[in-house]
Amino acid sequence: MKISLNKKESISRRKIIPFIGLSLLIPFFGFQNYKEETATKNEEEYQTLLKSDGTIVKVKVNTIEKAKILKKNISTKSFFSWLGRKL
Repeated sequence: MKISLNKKESISRRKIIPFIGLSLLIPFFGFQNYKEETATKNEEEYQTLLKSDGTIVKVKVNTIEKAKILKKNISTKSFFSWLGRKL
């Protein structure tokens, strides 16, 4: 009785199934949530504002917090006069 040591083991379907199952569990570990948090941080850094000529400008939130507020809660009439439009 000779035992052959040169016999190569082939990869069977039974050995592949656990790897496929583990790869399907990867999304449940939370890797996807990390990418969403970094994306929201980048979106929060800028805010869209309106200039007096009617164009839209993106401004950093830090700049807005440090800015001096001249008037709070302006009326619609004064807003349209600032834009140069008639009501």
